[in-house]
Amino acid sequence: MPVEITRRGAGKKVPIRGLKKIAQAILAVVGQADAELSLALIGNVEMQKLNAKYRGKDYPTDVLSFPMAEGLSPAGHLLGDVIISVEKAQQQAEERGRSRDKELATLLIHGIVHLLGYDHERSTRAARAMKRLENKIYRQLCDQGLLKV
Repeated sequence: MPVEITRRGAGKKVPIRGLKKIAQAILAVVGQADAELSLALIGNVEMQKLNAKYRGKDYPTDVLSFPMAEGLSPAGHLLGDVIISVEKAQQQAEERGRSRDKELATLLIHGIVHLLGYDHERSTRAARAMKRLENKIYRQLCDQGLLKV
């Protein structure tokens, strides 16, 4: 279950060992332990360009997900790419009164759940289903000692 992490710009200073463990645990929780995941930690400037290009929204967002296939594929496949703006994560962490690492983990959970086909923008019902899965993952990571409430 390889998790490849790339750091550019503001993401260069983020330690990745703990984030890699969290990514691997998330994949295990969602039944994708053998899947490969690419995670990029970048800054707001690069994120704004990506958000404008792929979503038509000209501002930096916190996380983008790019699945490699529709639905779930067999074991050992590349699940997709999750891209997180470290600057946006830091800003949100400060607003929410939590650590940047906790915010990064929350965004990683959100991004991976998107890779699984969940989309909170589809409907209220879809948003609730996505939030339930995110909460389940978060609780299991807390139970494993990887996150603290």
